[in-house]
Amino acid sequence: MRVGVVALQGDVAEHVEALRQAGAEPVLVRTPQALEGLAGLVVPGGESTTIGTLLARCGLDAAIRRRAEEGMPLFGTCAGLILMARSASGGEPPLLRLMDVTVERNAYGRQRESFEVEISCPVVDPNPFRVAFIRAPVVTWVGEGVHVLARHEGLPVLVQQGRLLGATFHPEITGYLGVHRYFLELSAQRARGTPPSRG
Repeated sequence: MRVGVVALQGDVAEHVEALRQAGAEPVLVRTPQALEGLAGLVVPGGESTTIGTLLARCGLDAAIRRRAEEGMPLFGTCAGLILMARSASGGEPPLLRLMDVTVERNAYGRQRESFEVEISCPVVDPNPFRVAFIRAPVVTWVGEGVHVLARHEGLPVLVQQGRLLGATFHPEITGYLGVHRYFLELSAQRARGTPPSRG
C-alpha cells in the first residue's frame, strides 16, 4: 500500500521509517501530482506556519483538501493536526480546515517543556504506549462527528473524524508503530470500500 508523507518540512524521515516498518510503501509528496495513486497521506509535525506556507506555494493545500473530501485518509501529527483543524488559536489560521476540532498552538509550552508519557488507547492497542509531546497543541473543542480515541490529563490527544486522524503527540519520535498501523487500516478500509472503523 502506497502512503504519502508531505515532505516539505518537519518529521518527514521519521514518518517514512514508521510507515515502512508498519508495512506500507512510503512516498514523498512535494507536488499535487505526487498524490495520485496514494491510499493515504501523513501530514507531519514541524512548524505549522512554514508547512502551511509551502503547501500553499506549491498548490498542495487545495489538492490535499480535494483528495480528503473525496475520501482519502489523512493522518496529521502535531503541526499536521493544526493544519487540518477547522480553527486554531495562537498564530496563523489553519490551512486545510478538514477536521471539526479547535486547537490551541504550543499549549504545553516551549521546546524545553517537551515530554514523553504513556497513554492508553484501546482502539489502537490494549496496552499503554509511549509517545512524545513536543511544543504540542491542545484540542480545546471537538465537533459531534469527532471521536476522541485517547486523552492525556483529560484532554483529547488522538481524534478521528471518519477517515481523518489527528494526534497532538508524535508517535514517530518514540518508535511506536501502533498509531501508524491503525491509520494504515483506515487506508485499507477505504481501498476496500468499507466504512471507517470509528465513523
